[in-house]
Amino acid sequence: MVNPEPDSKSRLRLWLRLLKTSRGIEATLRERLRVEFNSTLPRFDVMAALMRHEKGLRMSELSGVLKVSNGNVTGIIERLVEDDMVERVAVEGDRRATRVRLTRGGKMHFEKLASAHETWIDELLAGFAPEEADYLSAQLQAVEDQTEGSDT
Repeated sequence: MVNPEPDSKSRLRLWLRLLKTSRGIEATLRERLRVEFNSTLPRFDVMAALMRHEKGLRMSELSGVLKVSNGNVTGIIERLVEDDMVERVAVEGDRRATRVRLTRGGKMHFEKLASAHETWIDELLAGFAPEEADYLSAQLQAVEDQTEGSDT
């Protein structure tokens, strides 16, 4: 009698498929942002975080939201400031601290990016019915919840 394959092999294949699919979608998004908007995915992510925080964020807060180092966002912020998409605002009561937030033009530009991004994702995942997408999203959220705070 042949021993069935262990469950761990199925889960390993699932992980590899998720990784490959995620990387493929990310590569497509990067290319479309570059070609259609002369932008980058990290720039999009920074603007998305700032859009969710109307009053702006300190650089350390922004880094925390994005789960990257301050150094990773500093260059992006500098370029966004140069492009008048982001402005620095003094923090009341702390002369040394500043927040960064989207300018009016930055918000308008991001709305165009976000609309295109949503359309691209919808196209890429069109093979899933809304119920299937909701189910998979819930399953992946459960995995995320399980792994949050783990040391590995």
